[in-house]
Amino acid sequence: MAGGREFKVSTRKQEVVAAALPLQEHWLPLSNLDLLLPPIDVGVFFCYKNHNSPSVTAARVGVLKKALAQALVTYYAFSGEVVANSVGEPEILCNNRGVDFTEAFADVELKELNLHNPDESIEGKLVPNKKHGVLAVQATELKCGGMVVACTFDHRIADAYSTNMLLVSWAKMANSKSPLTNKVPSFRRSLLNPRRPGQIHPSLNDMYVPVTSLPPPPKMETNGHEDHLISRIYYVAAEQLIKLQALASSNGCKRSKLESFCAFLWKMVAGSETGNDVKKLCKMGIVVDGRSRLADGNDLMSSYFGNVLSIPFGGKKIQELNEKSLNWVADEVHEFLECAVTKEHFLGLIDWVEAHRPVPGLAKIYCNGSKEGPAFVVSSGQRFPVSKVDFGWGAPVFGSYHFPWGGSSGYVMPMPSPVGNGDWVVYMHMLKGQLDVIEKKADHVFKPLTIGYLM
Repeated sequence: MAGGREFKVSTRKQEVVAAALPLQEHWLPLSNLDLLLPPIDVGVFFCYKNHNSPSVTAARVGVLKKALAQALVTYYAFSGEVVANSVGEPEILCNNRGVDFTEAFADVELKELNLHNPDESIEGKLVPNKKHGVLAVQATELKCGGMVVACTFDHRIADAYSTNMLLVSWAKMANSKSPLTNKVPSFRRSLLNPRRPGQIHPSLNDMYVPVTSLPPPPKMETNGHEDHLISRIYYVAAEQLIKLQALASSNGCKRSKLESFCAFLWKMVAGSETGNDVKKLCKMGIVVDGRSRLADGNDLMSSYFGNVLSIPFGGKKIQELNEKSLNWVADEVHEFLECAVTKEHFLGLIDWVEAHRPVPGLAKIYCNGSKEGPAFVVSSGQRFPVSKVDFGWGAPVFGSYHFPWGGSSGYVMPMPSPVGNGDWVVYMHMLKGQLDVIEKKADHVFKPLTIGYLM
């Protein structure tokens, strides 16, 4: 296992960074697809190697702040705040309140960080706890002269695609060697207007539910033996992904690496259940980005800022997942994905939200009860631009999303490895019992992420 040591983080300075140019205060409504997100925050962090001169740190923080102020001119939604409108729905007040920016110091070296266990090394230490606004940033100097730059943002306002656009733009503003060909975000909500009359496919009622129809949350167990969600980060070697893809493909149907990986993980999670639980269902959802599906031959959706996501899922008996071959499971993954990778699916989802407003909706798999059987969601981070988040002092040694999302289901995000050799880095927020089984039965696939692997 990757080892680490206890360390303390001390705050040096806190300030608010606003957009460099004044902004006409205005309200920006959320789209119907934004309204499907509960009020949850997402973290993302980047680790940078040390520099020779300690005086460089102060200069680097200055560069980060100045570039952020410039990036917020076009990404002004991140500089606003979320306020409820007259019917209780969230909207963005674009008032340039700014972004809370924390400068900190951690008495630990980069090589000592236990990146395999972000609960120990990242959570509450290196990723900021957002208290106000839409976005919070923390720049932490390490004892070795390295740095961790981390953000926490409101998922109701932006998905990972939108945040990735900001991260790349921010880095380009900071890096004088980088060409200033930034993608300007589009806040054109009319691209996601509902149809009149709406057309709702019955399958959407299986995937989403109005929050008023949810059962009350179960009472929290105080029993120390109760299984609980934890976060871990692994890497998966490129050759293992190729092997999984070969095993998951059959009858001339080549499955994608993501479908193959998801099928393998679905079997692993099912295999962690024992006894009478094998008669229960094991559910897996996969996040689908709708931008390319809604593009309609134009480029407007490629720069659209907000949430354009759906979470189709499949449910199979645990016993069936245990007994069937990997290629059978991969076929099931492909089948439930097929219904959601269309323009009609996303237009129908927009109409579904409209039909229930102002009552918010929620993806059923997010609020899946543990008594129903295990459930988890996979969100592909293959577009995570880790190598492009270079503020002028080199690309990050490591970067990852950090999302202990608060649902009762697990969450998994595979991302490209910064090593650049085709490996994947996989962030997993799952039940400890499930991860124990995965580490035991699939240790040839899931390797604990260590600094040694990265350097």
